[in-house]
Amino acid sequence: MLTGEFSHTIDAKGRLIIPSKFREDLGEDFLITKGFDHCLFVYPNNEWKELETKLKALPLNNPNARKLTRFLVGSAVDGGVDKQGRVLISSALREFAGLEKDVVLVGVLNRVEIWDKAKWDESNALVEEDVDDIASGMEDLGLMI
Repeated sequence: MLTGEFSHTIDAKGRLIIPSKFREDLGEDFLITKGFDHCLFVYPNNEWKELETKLKALPLNNPNARKLTRFLVGSAVDGGVDKQGRVLISSALREFAGLEKDVVLVGVLNRVEIWDKAKWDESNALVEEDVDDIASGMEDLGLMI
């Protein structure tokens, strides 16, 4: 299970160190794609295959299904770490997520999210302010804490 929060920097070539804790769970090959809230999603291959299966099952005649599939699959690139534990983030993905130097990697159960640090801090502060209301709203989805 992917959990935890780690701060790192991207070098001038777009390389980012993946924390060893995440490398163990992601495996040698994984996928990086655009995520929601202008972060990047990093999926281990087995989780990506499950997501692919769900996306394939969506009705082709549904415009939102087509848009979501394009968004996730169209931007997906294979990931893999070098000997120093770094992954190369494509310029298109870096631009989408606004990744320039300081980033935060967050484990979110079945994936890792890569955030621009300033965006992460801002988003996380908003969640912390509203966490009670957010948690209450999850009851409709069957989550009771």
